[in-house]
Amino acid sequence: MKLHNGITGFYSSKNNKPPKVDGKQFKQVCATIVNNSGGNLFEFKEPQYPMNFYDTEVKVFNKHFHIILNEHYPYLAFASVVRFGKINFIDVPELKQFCSLYKVLSVKELNEPLVLKPGSKKGILQNDNDLNSAELEQVAYWQPKRIGEVIFNYWD
Repeated sequence: MKLHNGITGFYSSKNNKPPKVDGKQFKQVCATIVNNSGGNLFEFKEPQYPMNFYDTEVKVFNKHFHIILNEHYPYLAFASVVRFGKINFIDVPELKQFCSLYKVLSVKELNEPLVLKPGSKKGILQNDNDLNSAELEQVAYWQPKRIGEVIFNYWD
């Protein structure tokens, strides 16, 4: 999976700012899909420093979990645990309705290993990416192990 410029929320200049997704639309879509599935939406969190994603806590299909969306790209994932330093990604195939608006990432995609170029002081990635220099510095500092930790992060 390619990691696009700005996906982490970091950028090196005003000319290099990443795009933004529509958070209001995401909240409405979550509420509609969860309610139509007989579930409940408990909490909706907007991205706040240092979090780079929206976090919706829900209970549906007798499962309590989170629906998360990257702040900059329409990449959506499900997680059983979302807290600083730990996101446990899960698949929720019952919620296929999200696929028409967002790229729903599977556990397999999110857990794909992040590969750093050996001996590189800046931690240059071998994974397919067009990350900017500020993002590569963050990757080198935080040392994420999986693609999902780059897309959904609590970096400051």
